[in-house]
Amino acid sequence: MFISNAYAEAAVGSVQEGFMQYLPLVALVAVFYFLVLRPQQKRAKEHKDMVTALQRGDEVITIGGELGRVTKVFEAYVGVELAENIEVTVQKTAIQTVLPKGTIKSIK
Repeated sequence: MFISNAYAEAAVGSVQEGFMQYLPLVALVAVFYFLVLRPQQKRAKEHKDMVTALQRGDEVITIGGELGRVTKVFEAYVGVELAENIEVTVQKTAIQTVLPKGTIKSIK
């Protein structure tokens, strides 16, 4: 015979080596979750709570940068008075920040 017999060695540590192979991937997913996903979910929850707590008389800033006072609150929309006799209707999700009371007077 020209070819010798080849015998497979027993895979004693293959289970441990297989787990160690995926350890960097698991660590990367964990870091991604704690540095990116979790803070984003927290911010989204805070924004949702802020939007649901909107009420008439709140002073707000919209995503577009308009500063105004909430005059009407609907289920998905909010009426915002930007100036005297100028009112716009925006989606609740377009509200970026709720300001402390009296902010508009202090700016003018």
